[in-house]
Amino acid sequence: MDKLKMHSPDLSQDNIAKIRDLFPGCVTEARDEATGRLRLAVDFDQLRQELSGQIVEGPQERYRLEWPGKRTALALANAPIAMTFRPCKPDSVEFDKTRNLLFQGDNLEALKLIQETYLGAIKLIYIDPPYNTGNDFVYDDDFAEDSNSFLLKSNQVGGSGARLVANLDSNGRFHSDWLDMIYPRVRVARNLLADDGIIVASIDENEISNLRKVFDDVFGKENLLFQITLLCNPKGRSQDKYVANCHEYIVGYSKAQLPKGSVNVPKSDEEIAENYKLKDGRGRYRELELRNTHREFGKHNRPKLYYPFYVSDQGLVSLEPAKGSKPIYPDWDDGFEGCWTWGMEKSRSQLDDVVAREVKGEWKIFRKNYAEGDDGEATKQVKSIWTDKKFHTEKGQAAFNALFETREKIFQSPKSVDTLRELIRMASRKDSLVLDFFAGSGTTAHAVLAQNAEDGGRRRFVLVQIPEPTPDGSEARKAGFSTVADITKERVRRAGAKVLEGECHPDWNRDVGFRVLKVDTSNMQDVYYRPDQIDQKDLLTAVDNIKPDRSAEDLLFQVLIDWGVDLALPIKRETVQGKTVFFVDGNALVACFEAGVTEELVKELAGREPLRVVFRDNGFVSDAVKINVEQVFRQVSPGTDVKSI
Repeated sequence: MDKLKMHSPDLSQDNIAKIRDLFPGCVTEARDEATGRLRLAVDFDQLRQELSGQIVEGPQERYRLEWPGKRTALALANAPIAMTFRPCKPDSVEFDKTRNLLFQGDNLEALKLIQETYLGAIKLIYIDPPYNTGNDFVYDDDFAEDSNSFLLKSNQVGGSGARLVANLDSNGRFHSDWLDMIYPRVRVARNLLADDGIIVASIDENEISNLRKVFDDVFGKENLLFQITLLCNPKGRSQDKYVANCHEYIVGYSKAQLPKGSVNVPKSDEEIAENYKLKDGRGRYRELELRNTHREFGKHNRPKLYYPFYVSDQGLVSLEPAKGSKPIYPDWDDGFEGCWTWGMEKSRSQLDDVVAREVKGEWKIFRKNYAEGDDGEATKQVKSIWTDKKFHTEKGQAAFNALFETREKIFQSPKSVDTLRELIRMASRKDSLVLDFFAGSGTTAHAVLAQNAEDGGRRRFVLVQIPEPTPDGSEARKAGFSTVADITKERVRRAGAKVLEGECHPDWNRDVGFRVLKVDTSNMQDVYYRPDQIDQKDLLTAVDNIKPDRSAEDLLFQVLIDWGVDLALPIKRETVQGKTVFFVDGNALVACFEAGVTEELVKELAGREPLRVVFRDNGFVSDAVKINVEQVFRQVSPGTDVKSI
């Protein structure tokens, strides 16, 4: 039931709404100087231009993306946080061995935490953000006025599903809120992409234009690789107001300019056998007509592509006239003077690939098109429209339901595994890191595992999912899932087991595990971040700068983050001199956080010559031992980086 508004009409807003009906481009969102709230506002310069037959003087025009809150969103992307990851072994699969990661928490916080560790290391980022249909949730990002305040505040509250708020289409800043959410996350994600990395997003018509503008702003519009139209719902959405929408979009951008063919996909053996029936010393090939088959191109507008080949009676091809040879031009049967697709220099350099065939008593010029390129791989371009049934949303729902052995929709409309596998083939290599920071049901992880099982790849997935509460009374809640992150973890567990049941490539390492790390506040007390604000009386109680509820594993992962060490490296725990010591990837990092560390223990660890070693600052048996630590390592293992927390 609608409520009475209980106030007189806001006539200015009503008038602005009338102007919007006449001149939509003249009305925007702006902040009310008195209340600080966003309201509809008139762009008077634009309105004057609409009402004038002459060019109206106004502010300098720029082609760029603007909305109320962009500067705040940019500051949010750059602000530091005092957060960490805490390991959760019970939720993980093969925690100590797996190289896959699943971060549970706010994805902006997670992206910031892994910036140093995976800087420029991610080959493919795929995201399926909220489509902003009017019923979606967006992140209610908290922002402090300065970086220091934000740093301190972030150490007070951990990320949770409470950070999500509904973005109703009745909201006065409907699109601005969505942009506030997506912009800082894409900005931070760009830092993680490799130089040849690609970011791909699924989106529908509600925000496709804004998503493109965000990507143009962050990556550069010249780095747009593709916009694919995906037929996802052939029946159409009956709830749509005018036309039953049956498609969505997949948009891909690169971090830098990529060479032609960078997103080609491998051809199947069946495709090669069917289409490349000829064979020579270089491999299988087919013959394609060298004449340009489009009549809008010809000698009249491509004169440099109009020249003769010379063909002998035996069918030998040359660019030079010879006795008994016949000149062949790219002319059509009706006399139209066409053109070749190759210039003369290219034809000269690749003359071995040019062949002549007699067709209806006339010589025709063809070029050899090999199945395999110069790199030895047989690839093909992907089309811009995907209509195959395997990409339909109902296929994604069916695959999910089959894994969970249910007919109920525990998770609504998960993406098709085949859609993600096609994107993985397009934008990753067999050893790539694949990141999805809107993980949802975990389709991306499922697709990575399935593709690895097929081609023997060792791709690793990195997922981020906020523990968004499932609605009361929903099928997910009835099935025992209190958050979406719980669904994600269970889906990846089941997908891994299912993939192992099928046929697996002999080169695949069969890693279907994942290490769950939860975003939380720092392990360090406030005194660690603001010692200048601690009184003498506080120092008496602050004997330890580490929070009392944190474990040695918690400390280890914050050290890994701080040092920029891969969070998926194998970890072994050993007892040395009666103390628990962690060995990360052999001797990549050695950590001991126990109290009572002796000089004997220090010497034994130094003897193992680790790359890095870390101790607890107050963990040494005496000040003398603490002072001598660096000296011991300088003598025994001078290449070791020694630190304490």
